[in-house]
Amino acid sequence: MPSVTGRQIQVVSAKGAYLTTDTGARLFDGTASLWYANIGHGREEMAKVAYEQMKTLDSYHVFGRYTNDRAVALAETLVSMAPIDDAKVILNSGGSDSIDVALKLARRYWNQMGRTSKRVVISREHSYHGLHAYGTSVAGLDFNREGYGTDSLVDGTERVDKHSTTAFAEAIQRIGADNIAAYIAEPVMGTGGVHPPQEGYFAEIQRLCHENDILFIADEVITGFGRTGAMFASTRYALQPDIVTFAKGVTSGYAALGGIFVAPRVWRPFFERGAASPVYRHGTTYSGHPVTAALAIKNLDIIEREGLVERAAALERVLAGELAAIASHELVTATRVGGFLGAIELNDEVQAEWVTDQILDLGFITRPLRGNTVQISPPFITTDQEVRDLVNGVRHVLDDIRSGVVRASA
Repeated sequence: MPSVTGRQIQVVSAKGAYLTTDTGARLFDGTASLWYANIGHGREEMAKVAYEQMKTLDSYHVFGRYTNDRAVALAETLVSMAPIDDAKVILNSGGSDSIDVALKLARRYWNQMGRTSKRVVISREHSYHGLHAYGTSVAGLDFNREGYGTDSLVDGTERVDKHSTTAFAEAIQRIGADNIAAYIAEPVMGTGGVHPPQEGYFAEIQRLCHENDILFIADEVITGFGRTGAMFASTRYALQPDIVTFAKGVTSGYAALGGIFVAPRVWRPFFERGAASPVYRHGTTYSGHPVTAALAIKNLDIIEREGLVERAAALERVLAGELAAIASHELVTATRVGGFLGAIELNDEVQAEWVTDQILDLGFITRPLRGNTVQISPPFITTDQEVRDLVNGVRHVLDDIRSGVVRASA
């Protein structure tokens, strides 16, 4: 089963915002790997934290009566910055885990409340929510659901137009509010093409959720921990979610970790009777791993200490200006910015995958997304000039294609 067509890039080292390949090429990480290398690569203080923690407590599970001091400290830190008041936090091993635990909890919550018919989860077309079974099922990217002999691996999923609140209202009417457990959305849609929310969209979505007793889940796996110029996109866009998923930026990729924040409405039924309360039976082997937790604590300290959330907000303004300038290019149909997340959508004369390949030859990593779109989302330590150089690299490739110096597709 071939996984790569064309050339394969083998990365052997990384420092700051740059990668080095096995051929010696130095590449600017214009996507922060898969949206996560927020503090940059190769920080020695992160390596030291991992080393010291491994010497002290390398690992132990947090099932049943067991825990560890790093997991507890991380949970306390996360709750202090959560976009939900009086939140509880559940830790796991990554973004796809976070989606699964959130959607399972939504179903479990309604069962606990005696409303067992509330099982359907509504998501948006072109959305991405990881690739575990539940995330694959709610994904709005059709190609991720193909080949399994069914439209959804998990029953009870529906997708609606990504910009239409009317479509959501109609789905509620058609399915019935008594059958809908939750609505899940990325505050800024990522893999589906970097789509920030349209004015008033989430206000109306939240009104419909509130009026119809539907849990609202904000998928902040990409946007959490500063990517939108606020610690969480839920804060920036005035969201009041019942559950928030997170991963990626919580460790900036130095270790695999994810989790969810849970609002009091959802967690109280599992705590209010003390030892007699029902148990939500979910956990992963490496949940609360002490080394991972220690790295997350240090990562969050770096983000705060170096003002990287504010830096991301400043970089958004630089990126927005550069993308506004390239928006008039003949081969560009649209540009979008949602925090320090950018997209250049191309017309059908060119292929985004081919364009990103040509940009790579100039020393810049970008990524093709759905909708013939080029993704830009560098680390928060990026300089203003590096943003300009990256967008100029895209412009240079598009100019060469337009002038015939480079062909438009593979």
